[in-house]
Amino acid sequence: MQPRFDYFPKVPDLMRAVLALNQAVEDCGLEKGLLHLIKLRASQINGCSYCVDMHAHEALRDGDSQQRVILVSAWKESPLFTERERLALEWTEAVTLIAGGGVPDALYARARTQFSETELVELTVAIGIINTWNRLSVAFHSLHPVRKAPGRPGDPWTAGPTPASPPRRTGG
Repeated sequence: MQPRFDYFPKVPDLMRAVLALNQAVEDCGLEKGLLHLIKLRASQINGCSYCVDMHAHEALRDGDSQQRVILVSAWKESPLFTERERLALEWTEAVTLIAGGGVPDALYARARTQFSETELVELTVAIGIINTWNRLSVAFHSLHPVRKAPGRPGDPWTAGPTPASPPRRTGG
């Protein structure tokens, strides 16, 4: 896959607005680890390799375990996630796949046991912004960095971003 183009400089005012909303989500008060999980899960659902790579590495950098990061895609079958995280991941799936029936009343009722109304709005905006990043990255073929695998002598891959990749953003 070849990147199509760097979309940031094409619409700088819009991208500044997207970045500002992204920063507002980062600063909203939801736990950083929870935000990593929902960003990773939405990115998995949307097939965004750029964002999956980014958010998996950010979660690890910020102290989440490798096992939990690996198991985000199978969170329903893993005991490693708290009830609050499980509800956030389920909410993420319902909002990301909104055309599949919306957010069921039963999920809303369960989510309200762990999240205030304000937190549910914050969570939903966080899901919305990662879905925006996913759609930009998938539509324009943003490429994740290719990291050299340890213990693989002669590996042709190099570390770092591919030459045509857009600059790495923070957060989103």
